[in-house]
Amino acid sequence: MPKCVYCGKNYEFPRGTTIATNKGNVHYLCSGKCRKNMEMKRRKVRWISKTKKVKEEKK
Repeated sequence: MPKCVYCGKNYEFPRGTTIATNKGNVHYLCSGKCRKNMEMKRRKVRWISKTKKVKEEKK
């Protein structure tokens, strides 16, 4: 099961998108929402689980 690079969610393999960059890096994305937001600037948004973990660690 690949893990989404943007939101950190595990998903089944036939779903989602796999993006290979020119540098040879492979990015697994679970949905179009994650793909579109990854192409934009990185921001703190509520629906990403990583930001919740960071907030908990700071406390």
